[in-house]
Amino acid sequence: MIKRQVIVVKTYCFKLYKAKRNRKLHKVINIAGIIYNHCIALHKRYYRLFKKSLNIYKLQKHLTKLKKIGKFSYFKEVGSQAIQDITQRIDRACKLFFRNLKHKIRTAPPSFKKIRKYKSFTLKQAGWKLLKDNAIEINKQKYKYFKSRDIEGIVKTITIKRDTLGDIYLYFVCETNENKVLARTGKSVGYDFGLKQFLTASDNKDIKAPLFFKQNANDIKKLIEFYLEKRRLLIIVD
Repeated sequence: MIKRQVIVVKTYCFKLYKAKRNRKLHKVINIAGIIYNHCIALHKRYYRLFKKSLNIYKLQKHLTKLKKIGKFSYFKEVGSQAIQDITQRIDRACKLFFRNLKHKIRTAPPSFKKIRKYKSFTLKQAGWKLLKDNAIEINKQKYKYFKSRDIEGIVKTITIKRDTLGDIYLYFVCETNENKVLARTGKSVGYDFGLKQFLTASDNKDIKAPLFFKQNANDIKKLIEFYLEKRRLLIIVD
């Protein structure tokens, strides 16, 4: 018997309830977009002057000083970890650009983004907290989300992301340690696929069909009835 520990990375996605308080998250995403464009401007200026990439630590130090100035104090609303993530993403994109440039591969450096199209910000260990049931605290504000399943493992990062419709989603990236036990018994088993029985095994450990359609039949029926009723009302109105 062989035991092997495997680190598995899983991502869980949940949608936030629609609420007026979500405006605060939209504001933070907008500020993250402003910080991103500010960093891009600094990178472009530095490259124009010195023909090389701006050091990430110098950039982070600059942003830390900038937050202490009244004009840029609103940068604090994003959080230091989220700002750090922005600088790291830009740094990786710049390094990829220079590597491609060295190997004569046509590529473009990271560029400015429209604030309204900027989508997300990422937090690591600080700035958020999971509460009971389907609630989460982000930057000292409580939000509720549609919890479809439990979160397993250690949460490494959480990304707050909005789509083009203005809905906000939470992406939890988690790590779990799983012990894979590989047993060598010397035995073999054969399976036969059928209509009544999903899989018939030679060792009598048969596997039944999952019957996904049957399990969701009531939900599908309700959706069809809702669609037909909506269509009937539209016809009456017309």
